[in-house]
Amino acid sequence: MSQRFGGRYSPNAEKQTTPVAVARPHPVGARVNILFVLPFAFAFRAFFQDPAGLVLNLAAFGVLMLAAWLTREGVLAQAAYEARTVARRPAIPRKIFGSVLMGAGLGAAALSAGPVAALSLAALGAVLHFGAFGADPLKDKGMEGIDTFQTDRAAQAIEEAERHLSDMTSAIKRSGDRTLARRVEGFAANIRPLFRTIENDPRRLNAARRYLGIYLMGARDATVKFADIFARNQDHDARVEYEALLDDLENRFALRREALLADDRTALDIEIEVLRERLEREGLRTGD
Repeated sequence: MSQRFGGRYSPNAEKQTTPVAVARPHPVGARVNILFVLPFAFAFRAFFQDPAGLVLNLAAFGVLMLAAWLTREGVLAQAAYEARTVARRPAIPRKIFGSVLMGAGLGAAALSAGPVAALSLAALGAVLHFGAFGADPLKDKGMEGIDTFQTDRAAQAIEEAERHLSDMTSAIKRSGDRTLARRVEGFAANIRPLFRTIENDPRRLNAARRYLGIYLMGARDATVKFADIFARNQDHDARVEYEALLDDLENRFALRREALLADDRTALDIEIEVLRERLEREGLRTGD
């Protein structure tokens, strides 16, 4: 069945008030992708060499592909680290290991030219790789005074919430409606600030666990059922009810986040007032 194309600027388009998620550039760019292309030069070259050269070039190909994979994973891990105010350092320094393997792979490819050439090329490759991608984050960020157990609990809860959002995105595609797919993407973008708030202070998890668990699980189940119904008969009433559900959930998530931030401001005001009273008692405060 054909589907009429419609959009925001199409004739007779309905007025859309739903915010659209802003696309962010992917952290893996051309610099990383080219690392997966260059090793194939050694794979092709291997079949025009003697047996020793064949082994060395194929070994270089394998090591360089592993270096590229580690570098890509390291870049993704660093992007996730930098996107959070509170984060642990990556357990494995993937980009540093990628630099070492890059040097090892290039050195293996040049070993037939002698040990000096191999060592020189290995050192150059490792230094250039490190200069291009840098080091991995080597220390935790923003975790002073935060219990690691609370941090782990918050990370697990947010990971589960992200799975629910991913399931919603996959399910709504079965409806065949691009506008609804964009609506779900906007819903995910609008509720993620609550995730970031909990990441910044894992102690807030207990106050928001219902939102990350029960509410999102219900939204996921509703999305699955709605997508199946809408794909069969294009039920307009079901669509209106589903969009109203998303609107209601967005408002609830926004209010919960505002409440958490308001609690923080109240706690800060109390701490400031207590400090002022203490300074006055000790005669250290002379004026406002």
